[in-house]
Amino acid sequence: MKRDFLSLIDLRPEEVVEVIENAKAIKENRKKGKPSPQVLAGKAAALIFHKPSLRTRASFEVGVRELGGSSVYITDQEISIGKREAISDVAKVMSRYFGLICIRTFGHEIAVDLAKYASVPVVNMLTDLCHPCQVLCDMLTIYEHLGRMKDLTITYLGDGNNITHSWLNMASLLPMDLRIGTSAETLPSEAIVARTKKAGLSKITVTSDPIEAVKGADVVYTDVWASMGQKHLADQKKKQLAAFQINKKLLSHASKKAIVMHCLPANRGEEITDEVMDGPQSVVFDQAENRLHGQKALIVKLFGG
Repeated sequence: MKRDFLSLIDLRPEEVVEVIENAKAIKENRKKGKPSPQVLAGKAAALIFHKPSLRTRASFEVGVRELGGSSVYITDQEISIGKREAISDVAKVMSRYFGLICIRTFGHEIAVDLAKYASVPVVNMLTDLCHPCQVLCDMLTIYEHLGRMKDLTITYLGDGNNITHSWLNMASLLPMDLRIGTSAETLPSEAIVARTKKAGLSKITVTSDPIEAVKGADVVYTDVWASMGQKHLADQKKKQLAAFQINKKLLSHASKKAIVMHCLPANRGEEITDEVMDGPQSVVFDQAENRLHGQKALIVKLFGG
């Protein structure tokens, strides 16, 4: 039976750990010149992009190739999914050509419908609701630098966006003290917060006090304040979120061994200062590299490897 990956909760807690452990092994083997599992040998992957990308496109194209497959980059201008042609028809046609379908889009329902009608695995590379591949791969970076995946204090500062939602989903799978520092105008989904709290695995705090959010944290994480599709709100978001900038002063309230993360691209001088992003506690570029290894391990899992 085919498996899709639309959000983190499509994995069981033990599978998250398994994927991260496997990603670490895949990364180490790659450095030694050893090939990755060839689970996509003889298969092609459709990479559908409705939003521009650097890390997502590069990591998926390289990852598919290193898993033995090939890929085709498809833009919305070419297929106009849901407009020129019904999503169900697109899914059924693509399933005849491809062994894997990946999509980076705006509305989460597009990915859900694509998975519903496709007979091959569908991976959510990003939607406005969640960015599960990013946070799954971020856990590899955390594991490498802090030596564990569980019982950490993780602080997210900034807009209540798809990254926030994915961290909440992760907190329903692995135990953590998750703190979300954001303004009253930029809160994450109430439903996702409520569902995570109901799971009862992690401590969840949503606060408008950045110092309360950061105090003693093991991980301090941020994202751009205005995501793609919200750039017209950039000035408004700057005013609402200025207090949540990761700078040296705010970071001093975290653990001395805390790591700083940003999913990129970054607006330097806004949500994070150059001093911090290029400083000794930053693991931002390790994080970017690990998109490749974590996503490869995810695909291996989806194909039963």
